[in-house]
Amino acid sequence: MFIPTASGDALAYVDIFNKVYGEKLECKTDSLLLLSHNLEDSEIKNKILSSDLIYVGGGNTEEMMRVWKEKNVDKYLRSAFENNTVLSGLSAGSICWFKYGHSDSNSFESNDDNWKFSKVEGFSFINAIHCPHYNEYGRERFDKMMLSSSEVGIALENNTAIVFKDDKYKIIKSDKNANAYKLSNLGNGVISKDILDNKEFKDVSKLL
Repeated sequence: MFIPTASGDALAYVDIFNKVYGEKLECKTDSLLLLSHNLEDSEIKNKILSSDLIYVGGGNTEEMMRVWKEKNVDKYLRSAFENNTVLSGLSAGSICWFKYGHSDSNSFESNDDNWKFSKVEGFSFINAIHCPHYNEYGRERFDKMMLSSSEVGIALENNTAIVFKDDKYKIIKSDKNANAYKLSNLGNGVISKDILDNKEFKDVSKLL
């Protein structure tokens, strides 16, 4: 199932999801349209808890989390997590599974270029602070954000993904030149940064 809340239920986004997961991968697809449809709580709950895989799209993370809390989606996603449903996504849909995220949500509310990246709260399924699009302009500010963070930082450049399964994790790339990083605040204004490149699963305890 696809949840496009962060993009304002963009129908073009839904079409892309259906083409990839439905037509190409031959999955039975559905979408949870919270903004454009007036769904009953029971329907929202059923859609989430009956799904084998949930994919969350990108966009405005802060607005997405606000809508989810308003409509109990956060509660049902936690139940899905506890029931071992596959949870996935990119950008906002990646941030939400972490404790915190480095978000460009302010850019959606600003009429100029003076907006700032913000630290947004996620579900804490993964005890780390996450930065997607790490190789895009402005994302280097994540390093500065890490100076005031006690969590491990997980930064992903475009065309990389991190997969968590049970107590293990691995990195997947569709571009061999793209990287994933672990950042740690060592104190005194020093940040350590290590490339994550394991294609096979490793223990999460060594990451977090």
